Amino acid sequence: MAAIAVRSPAGTSPLIWRFVARAAALALALWILAVAMLANGTLAIYWVFGLAFGFILQRSRLCFASAFRDLFLLRDARNLRGLLAGLALASAGFALVQSKSVPVPAFGALPAGAHLMPVGLQLIAGGVIFGVGMVLAGGCVSGTLYRVGEGYVGSMVALGGILLGLVVSTHHWNWWWEHFSAGAPTVWLPSWLGYGGAVAATLALLAALAVASLVWELRAGPRPAFGLKRAAEAPPASVRDWLIRHYRTIFGKGWPFIAGALALALLNVAVYLFDHPLGVTGELSNWANRLASAAGIGTPVLLGASGLSGCLLIVDESAGWINTGTMLDGGLILGSLIAALLANEFKLRFPRQPVRYVQSLGGGLLMGYGAGIAAGCTIGAFFSAIPSLGLNGWVFGLSLLAGAYGGVQVIKRI
Repeated sequence: MAAIAVRSPAGTSPLIWRFVARAAALALALWILAVAMLANGTLAIYWVFGLAFGFILQRSRLCFASAFRDLFLLRDARNLRGLLAGLALASAGFALVQSKSVPVPAFGALPAGAHLMPVGLQLIAGGVIFGVGMVLAGGCVSGTLYRVGEGYVGSMVALGGILLGLVVSTHHWNWWWEHFSAGAPTVWLPSWLGYGGAVAATLALLAALAVASLVWELRAGPRPAFGLKRAAEAPPASVRDWLIRHYRTIFGKGWPFIAGALALALLNVAVYLFDHPLGVTGELSNWANRLASAAGIGTPVLLGASGLSGCLLIVDESAGWINTGTMLDGGLILGSLIAALLANEFKLRFPRQPVRYVQSLGGGLLMGYGAGIAAGCTIGAFFSAIPSLGLNGWVFGLSLLAGAYGGVQVIKRI
């Protein structure tokens, strides 16, 4: 992609312009926080969650699409193993949260808010379609949102495709429900294995996948090192020197992928402690269907959706545009923008070839549709579903893997 740096207005130096841009973004974040606190404390908390969400993704370049894509395109599984570590940490944390709401899982009750869905063909189809789409678009839904904050024009186009795909999936939801979801079982592992057995089985499967990915990677031959070894730094000479070094560590240097995955896992546990696990496509579907309604396209009554939890396609007209989902998704974009500005990484990036716009739009459309029928994306239906100890997270994840393989075969031919 071609990169066009943000230029300072005539008569101002780049340093002053960067300072103004950073100050304006931070002021906007604080202003929205103050307004939200006056209106509703819950909105303010989700705004903080959203800002942290975007900051973590941007600093670590954490994108699920790259983790799955690189496994087949580059035979590199390092990012995937980072995600597996994050899933392991989140699974242990989620089990503690769930044990408070459902002390005896064998009785059949399901924990409120957990991302548990019927395991049917709609989940497999949604995962495969989403996997192809995220590879074509160059990012998953959360990856698209944080790249919008960084200035990626292709991701802005992909976001439009995601919204369109969500609208289409809303009108197909009832068909998928009647044929595949209604009679499909919702499998929550603790109800069969208890919390200890469910966590142990989840960690064992994650460890087995990590080993398998390492074997797959090593069969391709020696891999390049992570980077050049840094020379040992002298101890800080002053408090100012100490502060500058730590600022650069957090805001200037990119975080390791695994650090982002672990930070995201901790954030997910915190969000679940407050209410329910992370998810982004549920609110995006609200945006999409409200826009469709404004254009005269009504939203059908969604069969069975009221009895499910997760990133559902329900349009809550009573909530309006300003709600916890908007705070989370909007905060994600602004949090990424703030992180990019602080690290001098914000640039408008335009695709070099016109076909890339079509590719981004098409990939976004597939992602939106897949996320719609599966009721979640790589965050809600995968990164929050596996730690929720549901079988649906594993089915969606394996379907993502198959879709990513198909997507890699497509982009090799473009």
